[in-house]
Amino acid sequence: MNQGMMSIAIGAVALVVGALAGYLLHVFVQKTRRGRAMAEAETLIQQAQARAREIVLAARDEALKVRAEVEAELERRRRSLKREEERLQARREELERRAERLEERERRQNKRQSRLDKLQNEIEALRQKQLTELERVAQMTRQEAQEALLKRVEQESRREMARVIREVEAEIKEEADARARKLITEAIQRVASDQVAEVAVSTVPLPNDEMKGRIIGRGGRNIRAFEQAAGVDVVVDDTPEAVVISSFDPVRREIARLAMTRLVTDGRIHPARIEKVLADARREVEAIIREAGEQAAYEAGVPGLHREIIKLLGRLKFRTSYGQNQHQHAIETARLAGILAAELGANVEVAKAGGLLHDIGKAVDRNMEGTHALIGAEICRRYGVPEPVVHCIEAHHHEVEPQTIEAVIVEAADAISGARPGARRESLEAYLKRIQTLEELAYSFKGVEEAYALQAGREIRIIVKPDEIDDLATIQLSKEIARKVEESMQYPGQVKVTVIRQTRAVDYAK
Repeated sequence: MNQGMMSIAIGAVALVVGALAGYLLHVFVQKTRRGRAMAEAETLIQQAQARAREIVLAARDEALKVRAEVEAELERRRRSLKREEERLQARREELERRAERLEERERRQNKRQSRLDKLQNEIEALRQKQLTELERVAQMTRQEAQEALLKRVEQESRREMARVIREVEAEIKEEADARARKLITEAIQRVASDQVAEVAVSTVPLPNDEMKGRIIGRGGRNIRAFEQAAGVDVVVDDTPEAVVISSFDPVRREIARLAMTRLVTDGRIHPARIEKVLADARREVEAIIREAGEQAAYEAGVPGLHREIIKLLGRLKFRTSYGQNQHQHAIETARLAGILAAELGANVEVAKAGGLLHDIGKAVDRNMEGTHALIGAEICRRYGVPEPVVHCIEAHHHEVEPQTIEAVIVEAADAISGARPGARRESLEAYLKRIQTLEELAYSFKGVEEAYALQAGREIRIIVKPDEIDDLATIQLSKEIARKVEESMQYPGQVKVTVIRQTRAVDYAK
């Protein structure tokens, strides 16, 4: 028991001794490590202190350097500000001197203005005194004197203006008439054309009146078939040995006339034969149209036209206006325009092309809306005709105002060709209506006493009341009447307006 307790005691003592030894050993090791760490820390602290001293020294040097630079910059700015201040001070002193001079000048101006105002008041008083004296001497007020003077000046001015206007117009007309007469004479003598009279019907001669029955056919089937296929009206009346083909389309009328002539010659007339003969006639007329268009372009000297334009030119062969064949009219206008352009130094090629194509719209105007001038211009523009030529076409009846000399030349050539004696004709009813309208138009103006249309409506002479119309007003009246004739009437060529004012004094010897 004691031995066991002893063993336990010994073990406990040994355990305590071992623990103490281990603790002491741990404490020794810790102290050794702490000593080394302290030594290392001391070394690091010394190194850090040395590095800090170096950094502080470097920073101090840099701060001194920056401070020196800043002080230098501040010094430079102080000198610059000082110079600017000196300059501003000099400027301020100069402005003050100028202000003093301006004030002195203003004082002098005020004194001068006061003197001027005083003089002006004195002058106005003298003027009023003189006006009062003049009114007393003349026995007229100022307003009455002004009205009398203005009236006298107006009368003298109107007489002088009328005299000058008459002289200038006489000189211009004399020179223009001579020049125009020369140009027109040269142009007309170089161009010759046949006189053609065509209407909206064509007559087909028959070998005998029995042929009329064959044309009509049983129950009218032949004539109905012909009219439907050809698009025309066939008039079978009491006219001996003839039938009449009527249509406003000249090409259809020509095709129908040609086909009817062949049917009458052949004698075989029935619906099937009618259709075949009409087809053959249509091809033949198309060939004639093409040849006529090419002939027109060749005779007018206008090459390079589109084939559709050529075809439309050929259609004009069967188109008339006031009895004038439009195919020949187009060629004649082109020649006249070319001659006039050459005489005036204008573009001959543009004038000839414009003259040739100016009425091309008449080839299709029955099928389209609008005037033939605008229709023709649109067609030519579509097929690549140059714009100067297109302008001549659209401006020759003033749907568009002429902007070039070539357009004016084409308009003049068109008027010359249409106004040439024998070129066109009109019915008696239309002629009388135009004469009556012309005289009525003149009577519509105030102060007109008598009006007479002369020379087939190409001139109108107007006698005015002398107590209502003075010399200057006669000139204005002639221009106004001419302008109204242009706006409200259609006529070939031109209309001359002559206004006559006569003052008659009548007395009797007793």
